[in-house]
Amino acid sequence: MIRLHDTALGRVADVELRDAGKVSMYVCGPTVDGLPHVGHGRMALVWDVLRRYLEWGGLDVRFVSNITDIDDKIIARANAEGRSATDVAVQYEEAWYDSMKALGVKRPTVDPHATAYVDQMVELIAGLVAAGKAYTTSDGVYLSVDAVPGYGLLARQSLDSLRSGARVDVVEEKRSPLDFALWKAAKPGEPAWDAPWGAGRPGWHTECVVMSLDLLGEGFDLHGGGIDLAFPHHENERAQSVAAGHDFTRHWAHNGHVQMAGEKMSKSLGNFRTLTDLLAEVDPRAYRLVVLQSHYRAPVEVTGATLDAATRALAGLDGFGRRVADLPSVAADAAAVERFRAAMDDDLDTPRAMAELWGVVKAANTARDAGDPAGAAAFAAAAREIAGAVGLSLGAGSDEIPADIAALVAARDAARAGRDFAGADGLRDRLEALGWVVEDTPGGTRARRQ
Repeated sequence: MIRLHDTALGRVADVELRDAGKVSMYVCGPTVDGLPHVGHGRMALVWDVLRRYLEWGGLDVRFVSNITDIDDKIIARANAEGRSATDVAVQYEEAWYDSMKALGVKRPTVDPHATAYVDQMVELIAGLVAAGKAYTTSDGVYLSVDAVPGYGLLARQSLDSLRSGARVDVVEEKRSPLDFALWKAAKPGEPAWDAPWGAGRPGWHTECVVMSLDLLGEGFDLHGGGIDLAFPHHENERAQSVAAGHDFTRHWAHNGHVQMAGEKMSKSLGNFRTLTDLLAEVDPRAYRLVVLQSHYRAPVEVTGATLDAATRALAGLDGFGRRVADLPSVAADAAAVERFRAAMDDDLDTPRAMAELWGVVKAANTARDAGDPAGAAAFAAAAREIAGAVGLSLGAGSDEIPADIAALVAARDAARAGRDFAGADGLRDRLEALGWVVEDTPGGTRARRQ
């Protein structure tokens, strides 16, 4: 079974499954207050790769990822734009899934929405208040972190250390600056739900607790997300579940930041760009390849240079896919597949796995050049197997020629057949100007995307 770095343990450990042959995963999804950014894309790709790999290995994966459709940021945008919070959430949820589809990220098994779970959140909060582990104030309900054994586990800090570094809080009724909101009292013009302590809405940290436990059950296998969520968001999820007496997730795992020019991507640094913009400029597979070539826990540089390098690598993979398309269908080279599996099982070491992919591509080309089609076919099958396991297609787009491009290709072939070489050259120029690479083959003109 795979080993992953467990944030709670601070080390790489075996992922021990609750139920043999089945994996229950929860990954924090988007707050739909705006267009997704590049960091969201990395997070989604990392956990999509893990999910695909586990499924490729024969495991039944139940993958839950939520939609936060009520939040301060959603309300702020709605008020600024003079529309409802629901309108904002619907618009940007659609934008999120458009980007995920472009990236080739599989849809979650279930994508629960926060607004559908408010009653269960009220029930959880009421239990914490009744147990004396949460308290009411004039602006809502707060969890007392002093009532939670081991608070700070995911931050790898003690409660005293966290308390000494906490900022002075403006909410005077809070007993500790680390106490966090479970329920926020209603403000004029904001969406609100009824609760025993007054109308309002749940705090962000509460939704994932009730949704994950409802959909995956006690002691589910893995909770993932970006490292920026480890503290306080995931720690506050864990705190509520511990305080309420639940057996929460068995393992915690987190992916690293996206960097641009060596700095963490953020709005405040001015290096923020939307995932929507990125995907309009590059082949979405290029971003998947950038992510695959970086270890999931390490920072990843997303720049023109890294995306250009990935695009060139994809062109090579696509060319390879076309070159081996006529080879017979055979079993994949077992040793290569086993090396790939060993890399992935070792804390999702995708850079090593990608090195194995390049290795079998080279081996297939070498075997073909040496007149060994059987050997080439086995290595080519291994390349397809490895690429498919991480969601990376080989030779993608080779058959996806639009009708207008196909017409130009046919016209060029007709011009060459009629010895109108000037006309054929002009048609080549038109195709290249439209972003297509033109190749002359014994069977006629072949066009592929640049």
